[in-house]
Amino acid sequence: MSGPLALVGGDEFAPGCDFDAELLAAVGADEVALLATGSAYENPGKVVAGARAWFEALGVGLREVPVYTRPDALVAENVDAVANARFLYVTGTSPMHLRSVLKDTPVLEALCSAWAGGAALAGSGAGADVLCDPMVDTRGGAFTIGLGLLPRMAVVARSNLWSPDKVRRTVELAPADVVLVELPERTAVVLDPDGTWRATGVATPAVHRGGRPATLADLPQPAVPA
Repeated sequence: MSGPLALVGGDEFAPGCDFDAELLAAVGADEVALLATGSAYENPGKVVAGARAWFEALGVGLREVPVYTRPDALVAENVDAVANARFLYVTGTSPMHLRSVLKDTPVLEALCSAWAGGAALAGSGAGADVLCDPMVDTRGGAFTIGLGLLPRMAVVARSNLWSPDKVRRTVELAPADVVLVELPERTAVVLDPDGTWRATGVATPAVHRGGRPATLADLPQPAVPA
């Protein structure tokens, strides 16, 4: 059975992100494996330090998996760290960089296998965006190819920082068969192992399909088999 999955709107590792403790408890993890790949060019050390302080306050350790370039995603030590993790966290601000680094690599294969085998998986900001297919190109709000763990689904991460016009354009551009979720910061949609989706965090996600309001019940199931 695949583990729980959380898509987080951003501003992770901060008060209000109580879902992290829930995910830790759900899989019995005593360490979190962090891929801050999407922040490769924006001080990833700061992201790692913030994550370490956050998870240590929750009583668990943090392991940085230093995958910042495509060659890093081929390193056996990084692949093993991902494959053996019980809680995987992918984050950053650039979904395009995340996709270019991870797509069709042993690290991505290990991530999918670990999650399918019961590990918890969380993606925040660009990490939430890139797990979907299509994914939103944050530079203009249009759509492009993601990593495909969640097909026919896309998210607007940090939607509270987007202008209403940019959100509306993205809703209008969404393919008719794609469910689009506006995810404010410190807010998540969580897919539990029983296949149900729920919202948690400090705000309420907005769901759209075909340009019209939808609900969490419309969110699809993952492509990775349980």
